Amino acid sequence: MTLNLLKLCVGADSVESLQAWIDFRLEQKTLSGESHEHTHTTRMVPTRREELLDGGSLYWVIKGRIQVRQHLLDIRPFTDAAGVKRCDLVLEPRLILTQYQPKRPFQGWRYLKSEDAPKDVTGGREAASMPEEMRRELTELCLL
Repeated sequence: MTLNLLKLCVGADSVESLQAWIDFRLEQKTLSGESHEHTHTTRMVPTRREELLDGGSLYWVIKGRIQVRQHLLDIRPFTDAAGVKRCDLVLEPRLILTQYQPKRPFQGWRYLKSEDAPKDVTGGREAASMPEEMRRELTELCLL
């Protein structure tokens, strides 16, 4: 059974700013000769690895709402230079818009069952390319 992760997106205040950060990091990796893959480092290592890698995603909470997700490609535990165990979540760099779902703040990450995850935005290119503020307002009016 597929399982997902849920995490607060610290430092990004919109889907667009998250995508810009991903693009910037990938460009920096390319320029420095590093592997061209997008990773997010976290301190806690998920124990339910097989379920997560069976089609799971990392859902991002931005400004109090789940708004977007990224496919989870791999989980790579490691120990940093200070001896702290961490892990790299290897993610597909493409963001997939989801329907908004309110979420209160929390620390770290949480498991998210597929049945509890918001659905992807299915309004076609029009909804996906719509400015975020307009999409939020239309969602609040139950029009999306």
